[in-house]
Order: sequence, then C-alpha cells, then structure tokens
Amino acid sequence: QVQLVESGGGLVQAGGSLRLSCAASGLTFSQLAMGWFRQAPGKEREFVASISAWGGVTYYTDSVKGRFTISRDNAKNTVALQMNAMSPEDTAVYYCAADQFRRIPTKLAGGYTNWGQGTQVTVSS
Repeated sequence: QVQLVESGGGLVQAGGSLRLSCAASGLTFSQLAMGWFRQAPGKEREFVASISAWGGVTYYTDSVKGRFTISRDNAKNTVALQMNAMSPEDTAVYYCAADQFRRIPTKLAGGYTNWGQGTQVTVSS
C-alpha cells in the first residue's frame, strides 16, 4: 500500500534551520506531484510548498518564500523541505502529501490523494 513517512522534525530556535524528509513507497513516485502542508494548533491545514513530478515546477506560500526550499530525489523516492530562518510562526505539524492524479502540483489540500502521519516542528523564540 501507499506509505508516506516524514522525518526530521524537532525543536529549533528562531533563526535556525531544519530539514524535513518524506520517504514514499507503494506508488510510482517519479510521476507524482508532491506537497508539504502544515497545521498549527487551532488552525486549518495550510499549503506550504509543492513540486512537480520532474522537479522543475515549485510553488510556495508567500510566508515561506525565500526561506523554505522543496526538492525531490526520484531515484530515492524522497521529497525534502529545507527550512531556514525559521520563526515561531512556523511551529506546526508538517505533512507530506502525494497527488496520484497530477504531475503538476496544486496548492489545494483536497487535490492530494495520500498523506503522511505528520512530524512536529517547534520553533522557540
């Protein structure tokens, strides 16, 4: 079956960096758009970044542009989110998502067919 497993979350001070990784199995990874979403306590899940199947197209939410970078390694079936210059507002559970119907990513959570279990990211001030 399809599995998405996130790793790399943790506690970091404001201004610091973290790198999240998502390992995918059970799907044809190189043909799927992938995305990262996050959900803070008491808030709805929000789009963070997405990447096309071949890696040439990326989208970011405005609040992370210039700080976060999404990338993928189709040989290893992994997608990563490099997070720099982090702030307490980045504190959330981060989810990896796969879209089995699109090669070009969407920013809409409803467009993704599979989700990981999430990894907690906490940024202290």
